[in-house]
Amino acid sequence: MSGRTVLWPGQDRDPDPVPAPGEREDAPDEGTLAELLTEAVDTADAPDVVFALSRHGRRLVRCGGTAPPPALPRQDLRYEIGSATKSFTGLLLTELIRRGVLTGGERAAVLLSPENVPHASRATPAHLVTHTAGLPGLPGDFYRRALPAWSTAPFTRYPSERVVEAFLRYRPRREPGTHWHYSNFGFAVLGHVLGAATGVPWEDLVAEHLLGPLGLSGTSLRPGDTDLDATGRRKDGVTPTPSFDPGGFQAAGAVRATPHDLLTFLEAHLRPGDTPLAGALRSVRRPVLRRGRGLLEEHTVSWFRHRVGGGAMYFHSGATLGQQAFLGFRPDLGTALVAVCTRRFRARDPFVATAYGLLADL
Repeated sequence: MSGRTVLWPGQDRDPDPVPAPGEREDAPDEGTLAELLTEAVDTADAPDVVFALSRHGRRLVRCGGTAPPPALPRQDLRYEIGSATKSFTGLLLTELIRRGVLTGGERAAVLLSPENVPHASRATPAHLVTHTAGLPGLPGDFYRRALPAWSTAPFTRYPSERVVEAFLRYRPRREPGTHWHYSNFGFAVLGHVLGAATGVPWEDLVAEHLLGPLGLSGTSLRPGDTDLDATGRRKDGVTPTPSFDPGGFQAAGAVRATPHDLLTFLEAHLRPGDTPLAGALRSVRRPVLRRGRGLLEEHTVSWFRHRVGGGAMYFHSGATLGQQAFLGFRPDLGTALVAVCTRRFRARDPFVATAYGLLADL
């Protein structure tokens, strides 16, 4: 067994209280932080890059890139954050549990298809959100179906009904809860489970329970070719990519947002008491699973969690066909970092490592 899972409802104690505003003696000053952000923008080597940092609510933003500046300032564009969308879905599940809409322990297949589940997986929302449902990263026939549109819109070849059907017919090799395996498939299913449990589509649930209460007006959950959206690029940094359409994988990768909206989202995790989602925001910072050698890899329902310095760092990265994102925050420093860029990751791509290292080394 590579991980153990502990479910979270009702636990409001903050695992990493945010200290009162103030600085360590060795904390970098604002000028040094600005230099670090500028250096990170240059290192990313992408057509459009934004590194945005919040420290005790004070923001610093640095933009740049190898391409000519777009018509709208880079910091005002909406960027595709790919798998970092899972941090929104994990928070949504936690909020719905706190509201009593579901417990997290229901059988997902029953919620999706009450009359047709005898041999379906016994995974629950708790298993799906912790990547312990026994599912592969993608459905077995995903690549075959997506191949005709691989370079433009592969996920559109796998719509919502197909995701649900693939889950209901899948026979896990391992019992749910006994093995950790990162799964976009599992999070996609989770989104449809939440829709089935509430009678409201995932996108509308996110808008009602997260975007509205947190004031995230610069965030979108549907693809669109507008002047507000950043244009992704292939690995060459030149060839444009179409706006990302997640097909039936909305809950695993649909969010696109401005850097400032993403900072607002992270600042809510740093100061939950200032928001209508205080209980859920505290809960998603609690480790619910440990895995790996010595059980040193920690996970919450929304974030990867690593021990750094004198505290913990929470983070999630993501990528689409032509964009990348990194979201992270450190309660011990009252600091959050958003990094976005418009270039598909390459071998030894520096983007995520640069963002991770910048936040970890503060």
